[in-house]
Amino acid sequence: MEIRKSSIVRSVAGHDSGGLYFVLETDGVYADIVNGKTRRIEKPKRKKLKHLRYESQGCGTAGEKLRCGEAVTNKEIRRGLAEYTAYPAEKMEVCKNG
Repeated sequence: MEIRKSSIVRSVAGHDSGGLYFVLETDGVYADIVNGKTRRIEKPKRKKLKHLRYESQGCGTAGEKLRCGEAVTNKEIRRGLAEYTAYPAEKMEVCKNG
Protein backbone atom coordinates (compact mmCIF):
# COMPACT_ATOMS: atom_id res chain seq x y z
CA MET A 1 0.00 0.00 0.00
CA GLU A 2 0.99 3.57 -0.57
CA ILE A 3 1.80 5.73 2.45
CA ARG A 4 -0.45 8.78 2.41
CA LYS A 5 -2.20 11.23 4.72
CA SER A 6 -3.88 9.46 7.71
CA SER A 7 -2.01 6.16 7.22
CA ILE A 8 -0.68 4.33 10.26
CA VAL A 9 3.01 3.56 9.76
CA ARG A 10 5.84 1.93 11.69
CA SER A 11 9.30 3.46 11.81
CA VAL A 12 11.96 0.98 10.64
CA ALA A 13 15.08 3.14 11.02
CA GLY A 14 16.50 5.59 13.51
CA HIS A 15 16.22 5.99 17.25
CA ASP A 16 12.41 5.79 16.98
CA SER A 17 12.37 2.45 15.11
CA GLY A 18 9.48 0.18 16.00
CA GLY A 19 7.15 3.04 16.92
CA LEU A 20 3.68 3.56 15.43
CA TYR A 21 2.74 6.92 13.95
CA PHE A 22 -0.02 8.66 12.00
CA VAL A 23 1.01 10.43 8.78
CA LEU A 24 -0.02 14.11 8.74
CA GLU A 25 1.35 14.98 5.31
CA THR A 26 3.50 13.46 2.60
CA ASP A 27 5.27 14.92 -0.42
CA GLY A 28 6.43 11.78 -2.20
CA VAL A 29 9.85 11.61 -0.52
CA TYR A 30 9.16 12.65 3.08
CA ALA A 31 6.28 12.21 5.52
CA ASP A 32 5.41 14.25 8.59
CA ILE A 33 4.53 11.76 11.35
CA VAL A 34 3.04 12.10 14.85
CA ASN A 35 2.14 9.81 17.73
CA GLY A 36 0.58 12.37 20.07
CA LYS A 37 3.08 11.79 22.85
CA THR A 38 6.76 12.10 21.93
CA ARG A 39 5.91 13.57 18.52
CA ARG A 40 3.00 15.95 18.87
CA ILE A 41 0.85 17.72 16.29
CA GLU A 42 2.66 20.97 17.05
CA LYS A 43 6.05 19.52 16.06
CA PRO A 44 5.79 16.50 13.73
CA LYS A 45 8.80 14.38 12.76
CA ARG A 46 9.87 14.63 9.12
CA LYS A 47 11.04 11.21 7.97
CA LYS A 48 11.89 9.67 4.62
CA LEU A 49 9.27 7.27 3.29
CA LYS A 50 11.89 4.55 2.80
CA HIS A 51 12.34 4.52 6.61
CA LEU A 52 8.64 3.86 7.20
CA ARG A 53 6.54 0.71 6.76
CA TYR A 54 2.83 0.94 5.99
CA GLU A 55 0.66 -0.73 8.65
CA SER A 56 -2.94 0.30 8.03
CA GLN A 57 -5.29 2.95 6.78
CA GLY A 58 -6.03 5.23 9.72
CA CYS A 59 -9.46 4.46 11.17
CA GLY A 60 -11.53 6.03 13.90
CA THR A 61 -11.88 9.68 14.77
CA ALA A 62 -8.25 10.65 14.15
CA GLY A 63 -8.05 8.95 10.75
CA GLU A 64 -11.32 10.46 9.55
CA LYS A 65 -10.36 13.96 10.70
CA LEU A 66 -6.94 13.75 9.05
CA ARG A 67 -8.46 12.61 5.76
CA CYS A 68 -11.04 15.44 5.84
CA GLY A 69 -8.46 18.07 6.75
CA GLU A 70 -10.08 18.86 10.10
CA ALA A 71 -8.15 19.75 13.25
CA VAL A 72 -7.10 16.71 15.27
CA THR A 73 -5.82 16.66 18.85
CA ASN A 74 -2.89 14.77 20.33
CA LYS A 75 -5.36 12.87 22.51
CA GLU A 76 -7.25 11.63 19.42
CA ILE A 77 -3.96 10.57 17.81
CA ARG A 78 -2.93 8.61 20.94
CA ARG A 79 -6.37 7.01 21.18
CA GLY A 80 -6.35 5.99 17.50
CA LEU A 81 -2.92 4.35 17.80
CA ALA A 82 -3.94 2.61 21.05
CA GLU A 83 -7.05 1.18 19.37
CA TYR A 84 -5.00 -0.05 16.44
CA THR A 85 -2.46 -1.65 18.79
CA ALA A 86 -5.19 -3.40 20.80
CA TYR A 87 -7.16 -4.75 17.80
CA PRO A 88 -5.07 -4.56 14.60
CA ALA A 89 -6.84 -7.36 12.70
CA GLU A 90 -10.34 -6.07 13.50
CA LYS A 91 -9.38 -2.49 12.66
CA MET A 92 -8.04 -3.48 9.25
CA GLU A 93 -11.25 -5.40 8.48
CA VAL A 94 -13.43 -2.45 9.55
CA CYS A 95 -11.38 -0.08 7.39
CA LYS A 96 -11.76 -2.32 4.35
CA ASN A 97 -15.53 -2.61 4.83
CA GLY A 98 -16.17 0.99 5.94
